[in-house]
Amino acid sequence: MSGSARSGAVQIAAAVRTGERSALDVVEEHLARIEAAEADVHAFNLVTADQARAAAAAVDQRVADGEDPGPLAGVPVALKDNMCTRGVVTTASSKILEGWVPPYDATVVERLRASGAVVVGKTNLDEFAMGSSTENSAFGPTHNPLDLARVPGGSSGGSAAAVAAGFAPLSLGSDTGGSIRQPAAFCGVVGVKPTYGVVSRYGLIAFASSLDQIGPFADTVADAALLLEAIAGHDPADATSIPQDAPDISPHLSDGVAGLRVGLITELMGEGIAPDIAARVREAADALAAAGATVEEVSVPAVTYGLSAYYLIAPAEASSNLARFDGVRYGLRVEGGTTNDMMVATRTAGFGDEVKRRIMLGTYALSAGYYDAFYGQAQKVRTLIVRDFAAAYERFDVLLSPTAPTTAFEIGAIADPLTMYLNDICTIPTNLAGHPAMSVPFGTGTDGLPVGVQVLAPALGEIAMFRAAAALEAAAPPPAVRSLKEASS
Repeated sequence: MSGSARSGAVQIAAAVRTGERSALDVVEEHLARIEAAEADVHAFNLVTADQARAAAAAVDQRVADGEDPGPLAGVPVALKDNMCTRGVVTTASSKILEGWVPPYDATVVERLRASGAVVVGKTNLDEFAMGSSTENSAFGPTHNPLDLARVPGGSSGGSAAAVAAGFAPLSLGSDTGGSIRQPAAFCGVVGVKPTYGVVSRYGLIAFASSLDQIGPFADTVADAALLLEAIAGHDPADATSIPQDAPDISPHLSDGVAGLRVGLITELMGEGIAPDIAARVREAADALAAAGATVEEVSVPAVTYGLSAYYLIAPAEASSNLARFDGVRYGLRVEGGTTNDMMVATRTAGFGDEVKRRIMLGTYALSAGYYDAFYGQAQKVRTLIVRDFAAAYERFDVLLSPTAPTTAFEIGAIADPLTMYLNDICTIPTNLAGHPAMSVPFGTGTDGLPVGVQVLAPALGEIAMFRAAAALEAAAPPPAVRSLKEASS
């Protein structure tokens, strides 16, 4: 494939808006790439080729008519399959929603189309976004394009793999406890979890409503900023949406980090973090210092309790949210002798093991006699995490940590759920606090696979976060592995 086909979103949109490139040609090039490698990767649950071609042709017509199609004109985008798309099957990678066609679009989908983007398909995920490897999908695992024997991370593994493989320059995922950032780290791409409420959740199939947030995957920090600007901003349909305009990030990417105060979180650099990962993060901190930032270590003590609190709060919210999948209103229905029998049979057949595990855990945590001891206590820990982050941000503009404790592991290598949960130890605290964070590729581990460095910021601190991310991107060593995208060029 030609170099132009691998251009980033910024370059593609600029070329399409001026008529230098045809949106239809761009889409055809990416559909050809999907056709060539999707069978090996399985990034998608559904490729919407015909709809993509029609959308691209409409963009080209607007350009021919002298109109501006928008900031993402002609850019192919892949959507995690837990975002509702009107008239297009949306499954959350679960048998219980297999074949379900939503009657409406999620707000982010409407905003993508209004910005001129072209949706090319719905990506695979851990069922209902519950997992860290995309092995929990009812439709089979996604493979990491950098090493097909390894996982792409999760739960947004299909979206990360789609960008890493060159199937789309941009994709959207959802992040409840690290589900954008961890797969971004594993696949060597940029992944962003915005401040809770900056991007509308309307039309996102809920996992844990106080934690879920939609965000971008991209090859570059600039592309991620462009996509976030397109989808962010107040939405009256989402009661948790922050009532302000989308952040204006792109103009600040070249501001540099001179004078920026950066804190390296000590609790996320020790036990449980692979030595090669910790080494890359320290090199990233040194790179920011060399670029003019002030870098010091900082303690955020309560982050060590994040994992325990999360795995009470998130399953409790999931237990409530997933009660709606009952065989009555939509999705799978397995008949039974009574209504109760039908519901039990439907949920038994429709949900996978991990989803059942979390529903039962959450239901127990909310049950009479245990609520205060478990769910109530977890919410108190959440408050402690918010307070400790607030104290750290009095001294620092952004914080730094690993994104994941290891590089991508082999498919099937982790069978124990508790061991799998530890993959999110660095990312979960940010979700509990509602703050933004993003993963930026920074070199490789001893196995040659990419390492992600996590940049964290206080609520609505996206501009400072992206400034630090742009500086890390500029200083990052070249990757040692070749993706399918590069191998086929």
